[in-house]
Amino acid sequence: MDTSIIDVNSEWPANNDVGCPPCNKSVAALPSEHAGVAPLAPSSTLGRHLARRLVEVGVSDVFSVPGDFNLTLLDHLLAEPGLNLIGCCNELNAGYAADGYARSRGVGACAVTFTVGGLSIINAIAGAYSENLPVICIVGGPNSNDYGTNRILHHTIGVPDFSQEYRCFQTVTCAQVIVNHLDDAQERIDYAISTALIESKPVYISISCNLAAVQHPTFSRQPVPYCLSPRLSNPKSLEAAVEATAEFLNAAVKPVLVGGPKMRVAKAKNAFVELADASGYPVSVMPSAKGQFPETHPHFIGTYWGAISTSFCAEIVESADAYLFAGPILNDYSSVGYSLLLKKEKAIIVQPNRVTVGNGPSFGCVLMKDFLEALAKKVKRNPTCLENYRRIFVPEGVLLKSAPNEPLRVNVLFKHIQGILTNETAVIAETGDSWFNCQKLKLPEKCGYEFQMQYGSIGWSVGATLGYAQATPDKRVIACIGDGSFQVTVQDVSTMIRNRQNPIIFLINNGGYTIEVEIHDGPYNVIKNWNYTGLVDALHNGEGKCWTTKKKTLWRLLKHP
Repeated sequence: MDTSIIDVNSEWPANNDVGCPPCNKSVAALPSEHAGVAPLAPSSTLGRHLARRLVEVGVSDVFSVPGDFNLTLLDHLLAEPGLNLIGCCNELNAGYAADGYARSRGVGACAVTFTVGGLSIINAIAGAYSENLPVICIVGGPNSNDYGTNRILHHTIGVPDFSQEYRCFQTVTCAQVIVNHLDDAQERIDYAISTALIESKPVYISISCNLAAVQHPTFSRQPVPYCLSPRLSNPKSLEAAVEATAEFLNAAVKPVLVGGPKMRVAKAKNAFVELADASGYPVSVMPSAKGQFPETHPHFIGTYWGAISTSFCAEIVESADAYLFAGPILNDYSSVGYSLLLKKEKAIIVQPNRVTVGNGPSFGCVLMKDFLEALAKKVKRNPTCLENYRRIFVPEGVLLKSAPNEPLRVNVLFKHIQGILTNETAVIAETGDSWFNCQKLKLPEKCGYEFQMQYGSIGWSVGATLGYAQATPDKRVIACIGDGSFQVTVQDVSTMIRNRQNPIIFLINNGGYTIEVEIHDGPYNVIKNWNYTGLVDALHNGEGKCWTTKKKTLWRLLKHP
């Protein structure tokens, strides 16, 4: 195994320009009905209103790729104090970066051009949708005067219908708006952004290219801050759900808790910890929920992943007579091909707004956070199952010492990665064999952990590393990426250097798509080997700080460069 370690810690380049060429296109004048009105401030434009709204909801960085339909809009985003444009090498990585940013900040944003940009970024937006991440995808759209005409525009498929991009985004976003008229622009933008926050899903906003710089009275003042009405549980339904669940659990001899990935969108992670403390039950997490529960907690027993669970975890979960799953996604990945040895009549399934106890009943309009907090006050403490786990648990063995020139093994590499994890680090695990290797890491308290298990798009981690590192400058990102995935999105390592980020990228060079070899081998799983350190050195090009090295043996891994 050939592992490349790339340590990126860059400085600002001499040229601070994000590479957006100037736009010389004229914009429409204000309608005649505004004649005689006092002059509007230069910041009273559609573009600045959108920028102010982004800053207000917590976005301070927008990941962008310039194109002729969005250049003027980018100018106005740049002009907003507190908003920074991160120019990316391609739209796919800009979308992945907004995904990674949203995982840390709670919301992310990206800006691309019409159709060629929108259809390039849509794969990343689909991944954000699957992971319940509020990503605001902004597209520079056609001139408002072109709508309703029979004109054929460039960057389209050659028909006078401009709705192709819009229709594509309908299936991967929770709201879509086309802003091609100033009078309702504020309403449409506010609707889209608020819907993204409420639904925790991506949204699509198309801004006509000739409107971004136009002033309008609706943008003449600082926007009134969002006041999003919180979702509330139905008190009667909540009470009934808690009573039924408490009765079910209190009658059990060996109950357990299992955390799922939807705890994040339900904002119920702290409530789940509160239930674990009160109940005394052992706690495991599904693989897609790693990092959602503190692994330093005394009740934590590992990852429940069927036959490939953490040692002794599956035995405890599957032998329990009651298991509460908080926010599970039981897909073919997380269920190991639907092979989990669970029984529906023993399960309590808690989704973000619904609770199902055994084969029934099911209670709607019950928020997970409210439910877990109330249940913690009703459940009787029962450490029986936790005691059983401690009785059968055997600590992991010590790795055999490697000969100095023995090829570097994966388990040896990850032993050393484990040693550099702290509360000031975050792990990004790429789709593929890094999923399995990173699952074995024991996360210190407050150590971040992210991966994309539901969608599983290879190459996601490079952009996600860029976005997460930009959103969380106080943590050092440690990314574990395979060579096949790295080849898809490597370009934006240069953006990390440009923006003074300092991630550590462990590139695990297996000579192909290792995870697919395990599924079904064939010559198509072998890829061309690259000089990965040489490639990153070329991206570095002497600007900023970047260090690369190749390590093939343990001796070389431990040896000072």
